[in-house]
Amino acid sequence: MNILTVNLVLSTLVFWIAAKLYVLPKLATLPARTVLQPILLLHALRHLGLMFLAPGAIYAGMPASFAYPAAFGDLLAALLALAALFALVTNLAAARVLVWIFNIEGTIDLITAITLATLTGASEWMGPAYWIPAFWVPALLVTHAITFVVLVKHWRT
Repeated sequence: MNILTVNLVLSTLVFWIAAKLYVLPKLATLPARTVLQPILLLHALRHLGLMFLAPGAIYAGMPASFAYPAAFGDLLAALLALAALFALVTNLAAARVLVWIFNIEGTIDLITAITLATLTGASEWMGPAYWIPAFWVPALLVTHAITFVVLVKHWRT
């Protein structure tokens, strides 16, 4: 059994329970921007995924086939989150499209990183960066799901 996988699954479950209890019941009553602004701010911090390239944050031997796509996919998601947040806050017409682009890229990035980490056995080289997939990724997965719900069901023009 891979302990990182257990942590990832159980942390995702806890974040999902929190979302079910506190966020999802209120989505119909809240404006999309009220829900999406803190989510986009959270994802704007995904530049932290660059830690997968930082000696000291990971152990020597981290598979490059995991580290580079995970790091740069997170950086792209962070930049897209910032662009979507700017568009949302300034009421740009492109806000909804930018949130869609961010959410699709960010979700694909996480699924790709989880897959690559599993295939390459990257967990044994995580070192101090272990908290990213054990805690941070589950929060990101759940907020991506919430964003899809907002985009599909609750975004009012």
